Amino acid sequence: MSATSPTRKTRGITGSLLVAALAATFALSGCSGGSAPAEKKTEFSIGWSIYAGWMPWPYAQQAGIVKKWEDKYHLKIKIVQVNDYVESINQYTAGKLDGVTLANMDALTIPAAGGKDTTAVILGDYSNGNDGVLLKGATNLSALKGRSVNLVELSVSHYLLARALEKAGMGMTDVKTVNTADADIVGAFASADVTAAVAWNPQLSVMRAQPGVTQVFSSADIPGEILDLLVVDTATLKANPDLGKALAGIWYDTVQLMMKQDAAGKAARAAMAKLAGAAPETFDSQLTTTFLYTDPKAAVAAAQSPALVTTMTRVRDFSFSKGLFKGATSADAVGIAFPGGKTLGDAAHVTLRFDDSFMKLAADGQI
Repeated sequence: MSATSPTRKTRGITGSLLVAALAATFALSGCSGGSAPAEKKTEFSIGWSIYAGWMPWPYAQQAGIVKKWEDKYHLKIKIVQVNDYVESINQYTAGKLDGVTLANMDALTIPAAGGKDTTAVILGDYSNGNDGVLLKGATNLSALKGRSVNLVELSVSHYLLARALEKAGMGMTDVKTVNTADADIVGAFASADVTAAVAWNPQLSVMRAQPGVTQVFSSADIPGEILDLLVVDTATLKANPDLGKALAGIWYDTVQLMMKQDAAGKAARAAMAKLAGAAPETFDSQLTTTFLYTDPKAAVAAAQSPALVTTMTRVRDFSFSKGLFKGATSADAVGIAFPGGKTLGDAAHVTLRFDDSFMKLAADGQI
């Protein structure tokens, strides 16, 4: 992986990383599903790692947008960079951060499955082509059958492959997966004996440019399923609702600025690219395959949509099938709550919550 490209360091957990992540949490069999009481406070830390959809957070701090909302609610919010994506989630899970940026699958399989009651405050974006399935010497999904597929196992790439196979009327037994680190996948795919792979940007674009390669499926074919979120510890949020208001204010101020097609918007995107260690054109390119929820009304609609329940059902069933719910005997073991009172799984053990209230306040101009 290029250290100068705005992408998640690792989108998913594999091998020893999975063990380390789950070791930091409670086994499902021993968790109560509730969160420990939290006290009202004024200082908070929000973790982030480099990815196009998360660069608004550090830019907001640099540009004074965080300060604007800190001053309004008399808070101190530290936006903390963590160089490794999984480590940022581990730090959040261990209580070292009050909130963190992460993908929906990882919110479920690390903190929530480990018993940490977690609330998604912001639906930030979804991958709209940042993840793809590549084939050599073929142009359709059916050609996957019988092939070995290189990918980062137990990551969103694995999930994307499962959805691609489903769309083609096949299942995971129709292919063999070869676990390949994101840092190694470009080199592996260059080998003549590797004919199928799943990757995310920027590796995806490099691999797709090889002669004879066709992208036969991408996250654009399953819009809204690979979601990027800002989550906060539920007890902390309940004790400090002004934090949720401030975070919503920071997010929408920043993303609405960055998407302007004027000098101010261009300057904001260039600053984000620099923070990510990328060229402006590289950052802008990745934004074209990242659907940012810049309008809070659209984010609220997405949070309230039955499609989110369907997506999370698919994600949790896939995660359970791969053993990512440690100690669980059913995919229902981890309860997931949605706006409007809908609950997926065990309602007595809800540890992942999609809360549209702060996005709604932003949509109504009440923050």
